[in-house]
Amino acid sequence: MPASTPLPQFDDVLDAAARIAPHVRATPVLRADALDEAAGASLLFKAEPLQHGGAFKFRGACNAVFSLSDAEAARGVVTHSSGNHGAALALAARRRRIGCHVVAPQGAAAPKLALIAAQGAVLHRCEPTIAAREAMCRQVQAATGATLVHPYADPRVIAGQGTATLELLAAAPGLDVLVVPVGGGGLAAGAALALSGCAPGLPLVLAEPAGAADTLRSLRSGVRDVDFVPDTICDGLRGTLGEPNFRILHGYGAEVIAVDDADTRAAMRLLLTRLKLLVEPSSAIALAAVLAQPARFAGRRVGIVLTGGNVDPDTLPRVTP
Repeated sequence: MPASTPLPQFDDVLDAAARIAPHVRATPVLRADALDEAAGASLLFKAEPLQHGGAFKFRGACNAVFSLSDAEAARGVVTHSSGNHGAALALAARRRRIGCHVVAPQGAAAPKLALIAAQGAVLHRCEPTIAAREAMCRQVQAATGATLVHPYADPRVIAGQGTATLELLAAAPGLDVLVVPVGGGGLAAGAALALSGCAPGLPLVLAEPAGAADTLRSLRSGVRDVDFVPDTICDGLRGTLGEPNFRILHGYGAEVIAVDDADTRAAMRLLLTRLKLLVEPSSAIALAAVLAQPARFAGRRVGIVLTGGNVDPDTLPRVTP
């Protein structure tokens, strides 16, 4: 998305909410007294692991697919994804009965690849780099004419992801702060758009792996800085911050907390044992950020978006202490 392209706005989030309403699940907001006590705050969790496809990604993918004209839809869609976005796009495409191609890097989690295949998408494997993903997408586009639906920089995807925050604000009024994970920034940018229209000025805190902290560097310096090699257990947060996502988050004044993987693992275990919800490390990091800086959140009403629950059971002994 070129820097000259207009950014999505709050009205686009409202349009997305209306467009995807027949297709998405309005996920619940969950509470746990034990987690409130651990944080010294009132925590309200938006449970997107219970979304269709097991992650918030279905919102943005659904909005993108159902935004297409009939002529565009007939040529199908393509994306690159480590798993959740690919599965979400495949599901949305299946619901519209159009073709879907997903470029997935080597090393992607097996359950996420299984979800993609189960929805009938064509899988294309590539090396685990952003450059390899994008090159493969271009090849598929050239061969099929499919529309690219970028996993986090597409304006339609950003607007769709913002609907999770819209629902949270409606279900849990009076929040003092919102905490969401950040990788490529689709969810985070969508949250910023939703807040700008419904709760302007409400602090937005982004939870990011310390081993992939490009958003932290970029927002601190005011210049997008994505030259890094990710080193984190949070496979869904290894992508580089998108250009439009950076502009939206920088404009909103979002802040970032960098979280060590050990703290994320501990938070994942807490969510499983106290909230009774199995989430991915890329989701648990939001709670880990709150617990890492208790003074920052003490006594506050904290909204937390839990993003996905597509965990490979074989990795559980490794990711939970």
